[in-house]
Amino acid sequence: MQSPYLAVLVSSPVSLSEEQIVPTPTTEQDTQASSEEKQPASSSMQEFYQLYQELLVITLVLTGVIFISVWVSYSLNIALNYLLGACAGVLYLRMLAKDVERLGTEKQKLSKTRLALLVILILLASKLKQLEIMPIFLGFLTYKATLIIYVVRVAFISDSTKLRQP
Repeated sequence: MQSPYLAVLVSSPVSLSEEQIVPTPTTEQDTQASSEEKQPASSSMQEFYQLYQELLVITLVLTGVIFISVWVSYSLNIALNYLLGACAGVLYLRMLAKDVERLGTEKQKLSKTRLALLVILILLASKLKQLEIMPIFLGFLTYKATLIIYVVRVAFISDSTKLRQP
């Protein structure tokens, strides 16, 4: 993309005076380009929030479908164990989103304390007789299934739009 100031500088005559030449946008396209350059952070954060909302909705829908399927196929206890793990996965996804949101402004790298949530949950499941480790762990991984669904959907959408264009 060409800078709006580059066109003005190239087309301006060379001046030996000490006056400063102030570049001005010459076309509507140049003014749009300069306004887009001023707001990339807010639009990228808006895209981030939309992605987070979409992933959260997909995770919750997937959790509901799997919870009912496990309840019908196995038992209510196993389904509740799955639901506990899935809730931990949603909490993990939320913590990850908050961490990514602060990245660059307050922090330079992502923290790894989110994994403590899974470790504590698995340790708790190993100590209590009512909790089972495998359904909790698989419930926690529901957010990973959401990510796979999202990536596959985006890949097919981009492939189908490439096929339609001549």
